[in-house]
Amino acid sequence: MKGITLLALSIFSTAFLSFAPINKKYIVIDASHGGNDQGVTYGDFKEKNITLNIAKEIQKLNGNQGEYEIILTRDTDIFPTLSERTAQINKLNPEMVISLHVNSSPQKETTDQGTEIFTQNSEVSRKLAEKISKKFNVRKIEDRNLHMLRETKAPAVLVELGFMNNSVDRQYITSENGQKEIAQKFVEIINEH
Repeated sequence: MKGITLLALSIFSTAFLSFAPINKKYIVIDASHGGNDQGVTYGDFKEKNITLNIAKEIQKLNGNQGEYEIILTRDTDIFPTLSERTAQINKLNPEMVISLHVNSSPQKETTDQGTEIFTQNSEVSRKLAEKISKKFNVRKIEDRNLHMLRETKAPAVLVELGFMNNSVDRQYITSENGQKEIAQKFVEIINEH
């Protein structure tokens, strides 16, 4: 009788465990700025809208595919503070954090062009930056002591997607096709992780 009970328990346990949900791993995409904080602006173009559009597109393209769930620090036009963002991120303990930004320089128009990636002072953050650099036209990768990077415990990078005051970058990052392309590149990076 004991043998039958153990066998039944073993079969039940195996069946139950095979239907138990698999824990997804999180990737956090931080759409910078938001709410009253416009970020960089140029005419009607606002950094807060560009980063939000791209973050939402990354989440949409990733869908329920793969083992990663994309979590956004904001999915509407609100402004969580930097401390609120990093507290949310640290509770999730994600695999990686990508903070999206748009660059600018003091001139009205600049010849500066391309992506800049800022990293934590860690090898994992630098490796993530290297993966991103293979998909984008990257001007530079460097360590920076920025709140998002310093206070986030997970591997994190801050990506300046292009210069708002460079006509080529501006046209690309503000267009629907450009934003979808950027989002697709990040989804590829996530799926290669």
